[in-house]
Amino acid sequence: TLIEEFQMKAIVCNEFAPVDELVLEDIAEPAVGEGEVLVEVRAIGVNFPEGLLVQGLYQSKPSRPFVPGVEFAGVVEQCGDGAKGVAVGDRVIGLSPGIGAYAEKIACPAARLMPLPQDMDFATGAALVLATGTAHHALRQRGQLQAGETLVVLGAAGGTGIAAVQIGKALGARVIAVCSTQAKLDLAAEYGADELVNYTDVDLKEAIKELTGGKGADVVYDAVGGEAFDACTRAMAPGGRLLVIGFASGTIPTLPVNLTLVKEFSVVGVFWGNWTRREPQAFADNMRELFAWCGDGTVRVAIDEVLPLAQAPAALKKVLGREVRGKLVLEP
Repeated sequence: TLIEEFQMKAIVCNEFAPVDELVLEDIAEPAVGEGEVLVEVRAIGVNFPEGLLVQGLYQSKPSRPFVPGVEFAGVVEQCGDGAKGVAVGDRVIGLSPGIGAYAEKIACPAARLMPLPQDMDFATGAALVLATGTAHHALRQRGQLQAGETLVVLGAAGGTGIAAVQIGKALGARVIAVCSTQAKLDLAAEYGADELVNYTDVDLKEAIKELTGGKGADVVYDAVGGEAFDACTRAMAPGGRLLVIGFASGTIPTLPVNLTLVKEFSVVGVFWGNWTRREPQAFADNMRELFAWCGDGTVRVAIDEVLPLAQAPAALKKVLGREVRGKLVLEP
């Protein structure tokens, strides 16, 4: 029937609830508005904030029901009026304005798409932008990381942590990877980390001090929060920058501000999504550099597993449980 032709499969969040309650449903294909394109989705990046979003634990709360997902790669199927710089058949990487990617198709502003490099597959394209883009912006613009400095990466085997390790090396830093298991540290080493610290075995503050000859860390990349953040506030070098990326530990730490005074370090917030909208030109410049690094092998996207779209709840559980090494990707 005519109606069936315009249906598609999507993961739907009907109410804020545990990720197990997400359902794969047949819903109407999205309509294409002014300046938008319809993309046939081939791969979807799975990200930690999406697990929070569907539970109602994220800073933004979409009206229900909604389709989660931000990061995708696919092929342009239809262009709406005023959609510039893109044509039907183009292979693209896209960032939805907040939701909609866990589906067979997505309507997205043309301005939120970029060409998928010819030598890059859909899964890599879908897994690249958010985690790696966050690390890139954090270290380049927010952390102002310089060659010869020491970078400490917390959660260095996660998608954004592995990206931070590699980008830190690309910018000429000495990289100390911090993880909770030896297997995770082995992965960080495979992606270029110079020093490895298992914070379940040692005192993290003391380990950082020892590895820096007592000076402390110039830059800390913290997507973890909790006790690891507390340890790092006591192991910063003068002029150091502690980058706040997120709170994968589930604990949002509090900062004794007197430490920043006596140790003369900065605590710097990183909200990549807002920055991409506020400074699209700088974001485009970053992506050019990132694609070049991917092209020459300086940065490799670590994909743990590619799962069918129906397994989105299981994928989000793995991400929320910090069981993923690199990134998970869904395929419709």
